[in-house]
Amino acid sequence: MHIQKESGMKKCVLVSGGAGFIGSHVSVELIEAGYDVIVADNLSNCDLSGVEGVKKITGKEDLPFVKMDFCDAEAAMRLFREHRIDAVIHFAGFKAVGESVGEPLKYYRNNLESFINVIEAARANGCRNILFSSSATVYGEPDSLPVTEASPRKEATSPYGNTKQMCEDILRDSVKAYEDLRGIALRYFNPIGAHPSALIGELPRGVPNNLVPFITQTAIGRRECLSIFGNDYPTPDGTCQRDFIDIVDLARAHVFAVRRMLDGRMTEAYEIYNIGTGTPLSVMQLVNAFQEATGVALNYRFTPRRPGDVTAIWADPAKANRELGWKAERDIRDTLAAAWAWEKHLAGKD
Repeated sequence: MHIQKESGMKKCVLVSGGAGFIGSHVSVELIEAGYDVIVADNLSNCDLSGVEGVKKITGKEDLPFVKMDFCDAEAAMRLFREHRIDAVIHFAGFKAVGESVGEPLKYYRNNLESFINVIEAARANGCRNILFSSSATVYGEPDSLPVTEASPRKEATSPYGNTKQMCEDILRDSVKAYEDLRGIALRYFNPIGAHPSALIGELPRGVPNNLVPFITQTAIGRRECLSIFGNDYPTPDGTCQRDFIDIVDLARAHVFAVRRMLDGRMTEAYEIYNIGTGTPLSVMQLVNAFQEATGVALNYRFTPRRPGDVTAIWADPAKANRELGWKAERDIRDTLAAAWAWEKHLAGKD
């Protein structure tokens, strides 16, 4: 899928939380599509390696980076005041489901306050376009599959999930109240993989929260064994089913969404899109695909189910395909090969 470069005067996109896994990949795709990008991050859950990787991939050595916390309302206001920003993509937030259960106030304070500050600062400084990084977690255990944007949101199973729902509501209500705002919420399914260059990828601190880093760390010997939580689910092979989407495909969806906002093609002031492949894969299928893609045999074992895991969820991405002109394209084996190349890069074995 070729993304045509912007022509004419460059538009500027602020990527809050842009040094992290998703934000760094989105920054690459925005720059390669012809946008000016400003990355802002407090580096609480990442380091500057993501920003350095973006510079290497794009050749943009002068990429602006601002170290700041979006919970600081004055700093957020100053950032928007000092730069001409046409759109903001908001990633900055805590994201560990388990931690959110143990420390709910930390999550509510950080994730809600930072987004409110972004919206207020954007409005006050003439930035009309706000894209929120949401999640399929808002659907909970779905009544029917695949889920569409019209599927009901269920009661959140964690404070993290609840902040995603609440931030969607904050954006929806802000757009409704303030005629000068437009908003898009992208509901991601399960982003995996790494940039094909192996210069940026997922960099979990401590114990990973996601499956693929567990797989690659087990493959390289950092972990002794991969635990697969539950093999007695009502699915074809007994393991949970998910919609795993390549991180580069996911990142490109943001370019299409930003372009839709900036080109004035939105049909409603607030729009929601599922960003997924539409194809379910079980945990066991993903493990087997990794072994096929890399030739590495994984040591794994089945363990009891993990509380809060839904049995199966995958997207109907038809709306995003139709209205954004975007679709997921990368093959799962290429995605897992890229994740493995990234893990080897981290270990200095590339």
